[in-house]
Amino acid sequence: MYLLQPGCVGNINEYGEYENEDCAKANEVVKKLLVEFDQKIKFNFRHFPLTKIHQRSLKAGEAAVGAAQAGKFWEMHNLLFQNRRQLGTTSLKLYSKEAGVVNKAFLNQLVDSFYGQEVHDDISEGLHKGVRTIPAFFINDEPYTGKPTFEELKKQLN
Repeated sequence: MYLLQPGCVGNINEYGEYENEDCAKANEVVKKLLVEFDQKIKFNFRHFPLTKIHQRSLKAGEAAVGAAQAGKFWEMHNLLFQNRRQLGTTSLKLYSKEAGVVNKAFLNQLVDSFYGQEVHDDISEGLHKGVRTIPAFFINDEPYTGKPTFEELKKQLN
């Protein structure tokens, strides 16, 4: 059983990646939900790159984890979705600067897969929970099988 904090109406976990169009659409839905519920929902993004289809999604996930170390996850997360067709390693370094990450070793860390274990941990967790396609949502730790539209997810949280 998942216990909610006082005033919280729900917890949403999403498994996704940055090159997937459906994940990009879901990101816009989640942003609207976060505004609508104004800090009454807790949202967690878990990396689940489909590397057989999107070869750059793994490094993009690592870049997001690296940005998180500097407190800039959400800035980087949104930039990665905005630029999902240009996720080469050099571009990821530029996006990190745009997100406000000040880490001279960022590019080397990406090349060396310094943050790779965190992404692989998310993948393992997702597989354990039965994730096979993305975006995959869990609301209050229960799998959500409907379409991830604003209206449908909002209904689940009310």
